[in-house]
Amino acid sequence: MADKRDYYEVLGVSKTATADEIKKAYRKAAKENHPDLHPGDKACEQRFKEANEAYEVLSDPDKRAKYDQYGFAAFDPSGFQSSSADFGGFADILNDLFGGGFGGGFGDIFGGGGRRNGPQQGSSVRSNVTVSFEDAAFGCTRELSVQKVEECSDCHGSGCAEGTTADTCSRCHGSGTVVQTSRTPFGTMQSQTTCPECGGSGKTIAHPCPTCKGKGMVRRNRTVKVDIPAGIDDGQTISLRGMGNAGRNGGGNGDLLVTVRVTPHEKFEREGSNVYYELPISIVQASLGAQVEVPTLDGNVKYTIPEGTQTGTVFRLKGKGIPYLRGNGRGDQYITVTVTTPKNLTEKQKELLRHLGESLGDTGVAKKKGLFR
Repeated sequence: MADKRDYYEVLGVSKTATADEIKKAYRKAAKENHPDLHPGDKACEQRFKEANEAYEVLSDPDKRAKYDQYGFAAFDPSGFQSSSADFGGFADILNDLFGGGFGGGFGDIFGGGGRRNGPQQGSSVRSNVTVSFEDAAFGCTRELSVQKVEECSDCHGSGCAEGTTADTCSRCHGSGTVVQTSRTPFGTMQSQTTCPECGGSGKTIAHPCPTCKGKGMVRRNRTVKVDIPAGIDDGQTISLRGMGNAGRNGGGNGDLLVTVRVTPHEKFEREGSNVYYELPISIVQASLGAQVEVPTLDGNVKYTIPEGTQTGTVFRLKGKGIPYLRGNGRGDQYITVTVTTPKNLTEKQKELLRHLGESLGDTGVAKKKGLFR
């Protein structure tokens, strides 16, 4: 620990430096000391490592707080781990500085390199399924026709015709990348790019498989059963792990992402796990009260409307809503009452209403509350 320099000193910033100041200082240090600009200079190589180690800590608020409190003791005493995963925190900065990365010294220090023929995860496949309001509420099973990429069953993904094998690419020697040299204001630079001969696979195929044309993959239509969980809502997506496109070189399959579309219901509206229903009743039912039948997702139920019910009154049917998507229980159903006004009355009916109005003291003018009441 005694040989390690203070991280703030390495980057040339104060302990109160902002995140932008730390980033700017790191860019400067990395640019000045990059090994590809100073081949064979061990001192520059060491300063470059120190700058990366310092930036890894000081650019992370949590790590910086621990360092400020405990110093180097807060971290692994072995110091900076030069793996490609650790380097990821500042790869973007170096790419900005040097236009896509370096070969040579860069790879020697941080390991990894630009090989593109390792395991590759398959991509996801997207699809849609339309279900009814009730099916979304209680769940169902649907079959989907999905087109996805699979490993060729004839060549088992090798891309080679039966009885043949792939050859190592003569240009990149199996690495999948080639080094290009260019002149810049900083001197001669080297960058790694995908090998144009083999496309990054590191192999060439003299006798391609006739089924997949040497790609090792084919596109096929498959029928997939999808379990729609009870309580799912319109626009939500179900993820089926490993049911997507096949990976390459031993990489895992992608996922099948199924977005659910729910058709509107002629009677019900939904909000979360609750169901809303508008119930029309007559003026007589609203005035005297009545027992009515109310439709629910479970069928019709009887409900007693109390006398004197006003239009817009809301009643609740507990537990008659949508099942919770994650967990037990269900939402509620809310009933909004709408009192309907009769039309096309006969003269006798009108006369009866006039007598009713007179008996109630109704002068034909709606009474309003005072402003301050």
